[in-house]
Amino acid sequence: MSRVIYINLPVVDLDVSKAFYTALGFTNNPKFSDETAACMVLSDTINVMLLTHKKWRTFTTRPIPSKDSSEVLLAISCSSKAEVDAMNTSASENGGTADINPKQDLGFMYNRNLADPDGHVWEAMWMNMAAFPA
Repeated sequence: MSRVIYINLPVVDLDVSKAFYTALGFTNNPKFSDETAACMVLSDTINVMLLTHKKWRTFTTRPIPSKDSSEVLLAISCSSKAEVDAMNTSASENGGTADINPKQDLGFMYNRNLADPDGHVWEAMWMNMAAFPA
């Protein structure tokens, strides 16, 4: 059986966040969504649970990081450099922030970092394993 990951993220505005992730290619799973949460599906094994702050508080009392902090950097593979660039552009056009760190092109690996509307950091990355240094 494949393991499935659910990444839980606290969000200020659920509708804005749903629109942002939809623009990046995620789809909403209404079975696990309501007015306090949205399950955004990227693949059969990767899901992002967007949780209102009130809903988040039912999981933990730990502080919600401010929008300008980084609690984690989530890397997501892309099929090409063009897809990395497209994801970064889509982020900036849909309420997120593009290139929060300098883009990196190592030849065998290319990545650009973006932030969603709540400041959660994603690294869109492409890697050519055949060109990976020995």
